[in-house]
Amino acid sequence: MTATPVPADTAEAGGRMTHREVVQALSGLMLGMFVSILASTVVANALPTIIAELGGSQSVYTWIVTTELLAMTATVPLWGKMADLYSKKLLIQLSLGLFVVGSLIAGLAPNVEILLVSRIAQGVGAGGMSALAMIVMAAMIPPRELGRYSGMFGAVFGVATIAGPLIGGVLVDTSWLGWRWCFLIGVPFSIAAILMLQKTLHLPVTRREVKIDWLGALLITAGVSTLLIWSTLAGPQHFAWISGTSAAFVAGGLVLLALAVWVESRAAEPIIPLGIFRHRTVSLTVIASVLVGVAMFGGTVFLSQYFQISLGKSPTVAGLMSLPMIFGLLVSSTVAGQLITKFGRWKIFLVAGAVVMTGGMLLLSTIGADTSVPLISVYMAVLGIGVGMLMQNLVLAAQNDVPATELGATTSALTFFRSMGGSIGVSALGAVLAAKVTSLATEKFGAAAGSGGSAKVPDLATLPPEARAIFEDIYGTATAHLFMIGAPIAFLAVIAVLFIKEKPLSTLTGDERAAQEQATAALH
Repeated sequence: MTATPVPADTAEAGGRMTHREVVQALSGLMLGMFVSILASTVVANALPTIIAELGGSQSVYTWIVTTELLAMTATVPLWGKMADLYSKKLLIQLSLGLFVVGSLIAGLAPNVEILLVSRIAQGVGAGGMSALAMIVMAAMIPPRELGRYSGMFGAVFGVATIAGPLIGGVLVDTSWLGWRWCFLIGVPFSIAAILMLQKTLHLPVTRREVKIDWLGALLITAGVSTLLIWSTLAGPQHFAWISGTSAAFVAGGLVLLALAVWVESRAAEPIIPLGIFRHRTVSLTVIASVLVGVAMFGGTVFLSQYFQISLGKSPTVAGLMSLPMIFGLLVSSTVAGQLITKFGRWKIFLVAGAVVMTGGMLLLSTIGADTSVPLISVYMAVLGIGVGMLMQNLVLAAQNDVPATELGATTSALTFFRSMGGSIGVSALGAVLAAKVTSLATEKFGAAAGSGGSAKVPDLATLPPEARAIFEDIYGTATAHLFMIGAPIAFLAVIAVLFIKEKPLSTLTGDERAAQEQATAALH
């Protein structure tokens, strides 16, 4: 199987892009990344209004979020594999195009059924964007210089994740916009990103005449989707975590994934090459990425609920209260990236980030209904600083450790497992929160309050002052309990990154490394 270089669509065919060209291309990438990640979180504060207007049920409420997340997570490995085989520029424009189509359909949806279908299209497009952005960066920029740029991307990812609920709340509260603009707002920016990339992204294309392992892709997608559906539905409203239905979902998902491993081990071009896990750095960064996903998504999802129920804040104010975490992540991600580029040392930032992230989780385990907003802001900033130092630098460490031909698969694997950690972590921590609220409500109000383990979210406006104060305290205590459980999970990331061996950062771009590896192989 031979690789045939195709000249780049630039005057310097096959040459390294200049700093100016890199910055111009990154502008399009970051714009596309921002709107695709934003789609996952912008609906958080708009969901009650959407469900009321379209006449949806409580189960639809959950699926509007999880459908997009399922599609995004399950398709990331396929996008990563295609990036190793086909034009990265074309693929990233295709993913943005799918996102535009999904966003238009969602913004104009007349009913919940069409809205759910549109969220699948949005998720597939967002999965491509989240996987391909870092792959394209690795192709353009050597790992030695990647730190400052990946720091910017980490900041964009974090800001989009955390700012989504704030933007959604503002759009819903603005009478002349409304909830449909939660979906439509990304369309002009996505089109602008496509046009910017067409003009500024110039990469040599290496085409290989191979067949994609579609059976492996199907099994991976089916197995992951089964486990994600289980983690989404398990709980008081549908079926118990420990039940026959739960066991069937888990067994089915694990069997499909076991078949996927068997197929992948025999495929000529596997979707996720199992060989990448022979690299200790890759295996450890995958573990840490799962744990970062739990901390990142769990922190943002449940803190928003705590602000609204325990502290009595409006959706827009709750969104504004997430700003300390945004700023912490933004500053630490950018500064760490710059320092890595300057000194070439990266492990210290992984270890420090994991320690600070764990510290942030421990600090948040002390909150309650009477905790002051300034103190909570400090705790959130600490968590944001830790995640910012850790998240994108895990990708940098893994990319620096694998052959250029496996950059796409490795990058998408880390993105995939981080999303998996976020998805399953949010569901599991949500179940913990619901169980704690139910037990506290039963303790305070008697068995009737927690009958059936439903732990329904109360409408505080309809409660008398005494009962309202009790429920505010219950949710404050339950949220603190959640972070107390999350802290040891975050500490596992400290252990994982401590065992990563620091390797000097390469000064060659991904394309230059690929050419060098190809020349070396030809000599042998």
